[in-house]
Amino acid sequence: TFKAFKEAESYKGPSIIIAYSPCLEHGIKGGLVNMPNVQKNAVACGYTVLYRFDPRLEKPLQIDSRTPDFSKFTEFLLNEARYFNLPKVLGQEEADKLFEKARKDAEKRYNRLLFKKRVQDEETSE
Repeated sequence: TFKAFKEAESYKGPSIIIAYSPCLEHGIKGGLVNMPNVQKNAVACGYTVLYRFDPRLEKPLQIDSRTPDFSKFTEFLLNEARYFNLPKVLGQEEADKLFEKARKDAEKRYNRLLFKKRVQDEETSE
């Protein structure tokens, strides 16, 4: 993460850093004091992927996080009140459908990122 900040700061031109940063309204179980663990779990389950893109490099796209364990995705969601309350509001069956759709969408985003990285790596190895 520190490397991303250094690269963004040193780049001559616009830089952007997108970070998972919940607020009080997310209703994190245990409160915001648990943020380091929550952020670690967000990456571990694929809710957030750590990657960098620096156009100055031969291989500009770098994925910093390990392969996510998407089986922990719904468990991660249920640590936030905004998701935990969905079964109460929509019913368990409908909430489960939404959780599954969110997990599949996260997997698709991750696989798309991996595909872009593979294409980049193949192009630079030729």
